[in-house]
Amino acid sequence: MIEALRNAWRMPDLRRRILFTMAALLVYRLGSHVFIPGIDRDALEALWERIAENFGALAVVNVFSGSNLATMTVFALGIMPYISASIILQLLTVVIPQLEQLSKEGPSGRRKINQYTRYGTIGLSAFNSIVIIAALERPGTFGFQERVILDSGFSFYFMTILTLTAGTTFVMWLGEQIEEYGIGQGISLIIYAGIVADTPRGILSIVGYMQNQESGTALISVLAIVGAALLIVMGTIFVTLAERRIPVQYSKRIVGRRQFGGQTQYLPLKVNTAGVMPIIFAITIMQFPSTFINLPIFSDGVRQVMQDIFNPGATYNMVYALLIVFFTYFYTAVIINPVDIADNLKRYGGFIPGVRPGRQTARYLDRTLSRITLPGAIFLAAIAIVPLWIVQFLTGGALFLSGIAGTSILIVVGVALDRMQWLDAQLRTKNYDGLMKGLRHSGKMRGRRR
Repeated sequence: MIEALRNAWRMPDLRRRILFTMAALLVYRLGSHVFIPGIDRDALEALWERIAENFGALAVVNVFSGSNLATMTVFALGIMPYISASIILQLLTVVIPQLEQLSKEGPSGRRKINQYTRYGTIGLSAFNSIVIIAALERPGTFGFQERVILDSGFSFYFMTILTLTAGTTFVMWLGEQIEEYGIGQGISLIIYAGIVADTPRGILSIVGYMQNQESGTALISVLAIVGAALLIVMGTIFVTLAERRIPVQYSKRIVGRRQFGGQTQYLPLKVNTAGVMPIIFAITIMQFPSTFINLPIFSDGVRQVMQDIFNPGATYNMVYALLIVFFTYFYTAVIINPVDIADNLKRYGGFIPGVRPGRQTARYLDRTLSRITLPGAIFLAAIAIVPLWIVQFLTGGALFLSGIAGTSILIVVGVALDRMQWLDAQLRTKNYDGLMKGLRHSGKMRGRRR
């Protein structure tokens, strides 16, 4: 990895991309220190201590935002409205034929869908801003009686909604700029930066736990937590890189005097094709009831049922795990279409040994993909839930590690592996171009003369 970074730094194009990405993430972190006026910081900190203990979905959303939501900065909403809008557009693409046709029109169709996603992001940002302000202004929200907003009124509402919406729009634009001029997948890198920025907070909580407990018991618990984190990292790397290679044979064909095809290649199907997106989608879904649960529009009975389902506990974990499994299959189906793969193989003379081309190949691929996706979905659900149980069991609920929980480790490791693979591919391409140029200049590679 160090050698790859060193080689990338020597290439001007890759060096510019890396510097641009670092500058963009620095701008994002600087915005995390621009606070929204009119809010009691001490009361807000006490409120979020209660939320971290009793409202798991909102606490995880706060981690994804780099703790901007807990401190109410201009980037408080983070990138979650953009992810929510993307989920809605992807679901509508499956349901609405016009959007499905638009998604198959190539780059122009994707640009149109991205434009719809941006409009949806702005609308959801404004809506989330209104809900957050209403929840903070109402005494008793989340069981907290102190007043958080110092001077509420139309001007405060207007400026706060405008600021939060503009902050999310800027973060969305920043992610798109990273994807175009940086090292790719700007949204994932922004989430990555938020989690990494919150990691020191988790380390400080471990240090505070060790100081408040008996030295021997605390040391054993911390060592067990560190060991579990290392196992999560190893398991994440193994599952992320694991793939099922399906052999594909291409028939021989003669064009002129040359023979093409006849070789055997492999079609790689990853065990975890969806990556970390199912967990992000599930958290996005779980955050909405947790946000609305304390609004006065619900009766006490409805509020109690929602608390049982969407607050940390057995029911919450079960719903959370089922959502992760569902979105794993859903996102995999969106990314990989067995019918299109089968048609492309048939068009170019490829076939899977023992399987007839066309419909039978599509069925075989769909069945194989469903089987290998199941362990990947179970792994994602276990990563999201089991580490929280381990921490609660070892510390008796005295330690909350939202910043370095299993989900955070999964996202950090997954994004780091993906960027290293991207960097390795870029280095291979650059080295290949350099080799070809060297051969041309040395005269060892010459074109035919007629």
